[in-house]
Amino acid sequence: MSRQESAEMLALKALTWLAGNEDVLPVFLNSTGLSPETLAQRAAEPEFLGSVLDFLLLEDAWIIAFCDAAGLRYDAPMQARAALPGGEATHWT
Repeated sequence: MSRQESAEMLALKALTWLAGNEDVLPVFLNSTGLSPETLAQRAAEPEFLGSVLDFLLLEDAWIIAFCDAAGLRYDAPMQARAALPGGEATHWT
C-alpha cells in the first residue's frame, strides 16, 4: 500500500469519526457548506480527504479524540495530511 493510499484510509477513518460526532459534524458541515449527502459522494476524492484532515487539525481536542478512538498516534493525522494533495511542505527558500 502506498503512502497516499494509507493516508486516504486514515482520512476516511477521520471522516467516519466526524460523521458520527454530533458535536463536531455540524461545525464541519457549516464550515464547508456541504450536506451529509455530499460527504458520501466526495469521500473518494483525495483532495476532499485532505480537507477533512485540514479541518481535524484545527483543534487539538478533535485530534486527541479521533486518535484515541482510532488507536492512532497523535501525529498520524498530520503525517497523513502531508501525503495527500495540497499537503506538501512549503519551501520558502
